[in-house]
Amino acid sequence: MKKIAVFADVQNLYYTVRQAYGCHFNYAALWAQVSQRGEIVEAYAYAIDRGDPKQQQFRQILRNLGFTVKLKPFIQRSDGSAKGDWDVGITIDIMDAAPRVDEIVLASGDGDFDMLLDKVRSRDGVEAVAYGVPGLTAQSLVRAASVYVPVEGQLLLRN
Repeated sequence: MKKIAVFADVQNLYYTVRQAYGCHFNYAALWAQVSQRGEIVEAYAYAIDRGDPKQQQFRQILRNLGFTVKLKPFIQRSDGSAKGDWDVGITIDIMDAAPRVDEIVLASGDGDFDMLLDKVRSRDGVEAVAYGVPGLTAQSLVRAASVYVPVEGQLLLRN
């Protein structure tokens, strides 16, 4: 059975799904789809901790599905801008996991990950599957992935 590692960029999914569809991403549907292709041996969801109860409830749902939730604090800068970026953490975790699995699943439309997918595909021979919102996923990421899965249909939680 194929071993799969899943990496979900929670902030990217939240904002792109909300912008494109006005709803939320369905993590349970993602888990079910990926599970049909093999065994999920590692799964991480990367989020920013704002400390509100609704977000804590959401994180528990992710844990119940099987995700390890990784948090960074929300940083509000003096100029009013905000910082909360997991790109380096996701990259390190994918590079670490790639030698142990047959497939990497990255749920993010962030083009910053294109070189990462190219690297693990060539270095480790893994399949790299990218899930992203059509029109809001970087074309460089779509090209770097072995398979691109558009976030639509069952992957959306309609209110």
